[in-house]
Amino acid sequence: MIKKLSLLVLAAAFSIPMAAMATQPPGFWSYPAIQGFGPVHVWPQAMLRPNKHTTYKALFDVTKSKSMDKLNGSLDHTARTVNAFASVGVPLKHLKFVVIIHGAATSIALNEKAFEAKFGHPNPNLKIISALRKAGVEVLVCGNALGDLGYNPSEVNPQVKIALSAISTLVILQDKGYALMRM
Repeated sequence: MIKKLSLLVLAAAFSIPMAAMATQPPGFWSYPAIQGFGPVHVWPQAMLRPNKHTTYKALFDVTKSKSMDKLNGSLDHTARTVNAFASVGVPLKHLKFVVIIHGAATSIALNEKAFEAKFGHPNPNLKIISALRKAGVEVLVCGNALGDLGYNPSEVNPQVKIALSAISTLVILQDKGYALMRM
């Protein structure tokens, strides 16, 4: 229960607009685990700090995409969560984080060729997906959502695995104790 509450508090705290970042002095934001994505700042008085000896499990339910020509904010918030835990000394091996992409966000899981054919420009999410994977985050896309949108497995970014469905993933991982983070 405390782990879930801590993850919820962190998720709420990280919902600051990116425009607000511009008002801070250089060096204020850091990227301890995922460079260039998910900036964090650790206030000395910040409470509910993760324990570096605990293993944390979170499932990021990515369903939204405001624009296909910009970085998906939910993926950036996932990187921010990784960076927040890393910033206070939690080893990446203690973070069991999974992203499930579906709904309106499904297309962000496409490879460069398929994405560009569909939207006329490069996929702005490929670098962050790669960075999340390097940090140990598992990235999945719903197989049913792919079918709904007329995509096939060969069009999916090779760093993204195809799940049976988002619904089954949500049920299975929550049953295994993963905290659900709706994005």
